[in-house]
Amino acid sequence: MADASPRTDISTDGDTDDKNMRSEKRGNLLLMAASDSSDRTRDQKTLRRLAQNREAARKSRLRKKAYVQQLESSRLKFTQLEQELQRARQQGIFISSSGDQTHSTTGNGALTFDMEYARWLEEQNGHMNELRSAVNAHASDAELRTIIDGIISHYDDIFRLKANAAKADVFHILSGMWTTPAERCFLWLGGFRSSELLKLLVSQIEPLTEQQLASLRNLQHTSQQAEDALSQGMDALQQSLAETLSGGPSGSSSGSAGNVANYMGQMAMAMGKLGTLEGFIRQGDNLRQQTLQQMHRILTTRQSARALLAMHDYFSRLRALSSLWLARPRE
Repeated sequence: MADASPRTDISTDGDTDDKNMRSEKRGNLLLMAASDSSDRTRDQKTLRRLAQNREAARKSRLRKKAYVQQLESSRLKFTQLEQELQRARQQGIFISSSGDQTHSTTGNGALTFDMEYARWLEEQNGHMNELRSAVNAHASDAELRTIIDGIISHYDDIFRLKANAAKADVFHILSGMWTTPAERCFLWLGGFRSSELLKLLVSQIEPLTEQQLASLRNLQHTSQQAEDALSQGMDALQQSLAETLSGGPSGSSSGSAGNVANYMGQMAMAMGKLGTLEGFIRQGDNLRQQTLQQMHRILTTRQSARALLAMHDYFSRLRALSSLWLARPRE
């Protein structure tokens, strides 16, 4: 019995060591498993991030390709227009930018305006391409502001050209025959509606601060009120003109001197009423000019750049739509 006691103590110590070793091994295995799981999670996140980056790069390449194709298409179109204008000057005729009219150049003020507008449009595209390149190249605000100021000033030029053309042929400007067919669908007093354009642009220049959004809404409301007032004035003018032309006696004695005098009096009154059309054109362009300037003041430099690009793209698509319409197959 005395010899058995030490052996019992040794056996107990060995069992304890074995238990500690097994516990340590289990702990190590758990740590390794947790580490492997963490590594797998990190690897999955990395793979997802790489996949997202590849998708973003693919979309960016597609957008760039589409933009380059659009630029090339625009370049070809304006090269063709320039060639047509050159031929027109040589042949003594002018082909309208709408593509559906040909006129004889006999000193007509409307044709002079058409040529000046085509030249203005070509310069406008050059300005917008410069702005787009600056935006894509992340140019500084100072550089963007210089380009934007030039574009706003260029818009002032077309308003001045239209005012001069309206003095020569107000009906040409009012009818919009210097624009493409699709543009004429949205024409209002010889140009675009400021309030409608603001609606289209707001979604293109987000995010906007609450103050900016409120200012733009107020500008849109003010523009709408001014447009309504001018539209009512035009309606009243048309009604008055119709009443003037339909008035006066008629009958078998229409060839008498009295009726001839009455007829000439009616024509003189009608001519006087038509003289106010020029004022409506001028007021419509003043509203458009002020809207552009106010929008530029409300927005930041980069927001103004995006707004001008969106506005240019909208009108470019209208002109492209007109080209497709005119080139459609006809039975």
